This record gives sequence, structure tokens and C-alpha cells, in this order.
Amino acid sequence: MRAAYGRGLAIVSQDVIRRQILREHDVPGGVNIGLIDTITRHALGAGYHVILEGILAADRYGPMLQALRRDHPRSAWFYLDVSWEETLRRHAGRPQRAEFGAEQMRDWYQPLGLLPDRCETVIAETSTLEATVQLIMRDASLAPSCTRPSHDASPKS
Repeated sequence: MRAAYGRGLAIVSQDVIRRQILREHDVPGGVNIGLIDTITRHALGAGYHVILEGILAADRYGPMLQALRRDHPRSAWFYLDVSWEETLRRHAGRPQRAEFGAEQMRDWYQPLGLLPDRCETVIAETSTLEATVQLIMRDASLAPSCTRPSHDASPKS
């Protein structure tokens, strides 16, 4: 996404915040949930477009995500619907494959774990990377950018 959009796009990764910054397990009420919310809101307030990505289970992250949606109604929401078998196949090619395996991932995996209001555009696992990027760019009204937003820019989502 960053290559397609350019500067002015913040990528907030649940894995980076939870696993690297906090070294926290994914638990209800985890500190990472509030930190994700704070980072996302700060970037939006500074005029960045934000991609918040991760395994954001609705039972743990739902209230935070719904508050972000309420407070930033121009946002676009996406859910990558990937089968368990495809999840395992993709994980085998990731650098993190040695850090956790299928047993741990089984606890995280939730098929079609959408938010209660089903606001997400569901992206099938058959969507190519290029098609997925184009869909997100189109639905989120993102045009390529070459400049970083100024600090007094109005929030965008």
C-alpha cells in the first residue's frame, strides 16, 4: 500500500505494537488495544491516512474499532477472508514462521470474524495483491501522494 500511495500513509500494525513493542499476549483488555487506538487517532489527527492491520478479533478489538469508525465516519473497512489452509500456506513463507506455528495460530484464527455492524468490505483470498491494493485505494478514495501532510491538516480516514 505504501508503494501505491506514497507519503502520508501510516501503517499501524497490531503485530508490531503487541508482539514487538509491548511483548504482550493477545488477551481481552490488553494494553495493545489502547495503544493501537492512540496511535491510530494521533496519525489521523495529524492528517495521515491510516491502515490499521492485524488479526483484530471482534470480541477483543470490536469496541475500539467501532469507536474509531464512529469518530471517523469517512473510513473504509476491509476484511481479508482467508481459509485456514491458505493461512498456513502463507505463514510458511513469512519470516515469523519460526516464532509461532499452527497450534498457536489455531487459537487466533477466526473465520469471517466481522464486526457486529458488518461494515467491512470482504476481500477473498483469491484476490491478487495488485487487485487488493487497487480495491482498497478505490474504496478508501486514496489517490497517490508525493508529500507528507502538514501538522495542521484536518483529519482524514
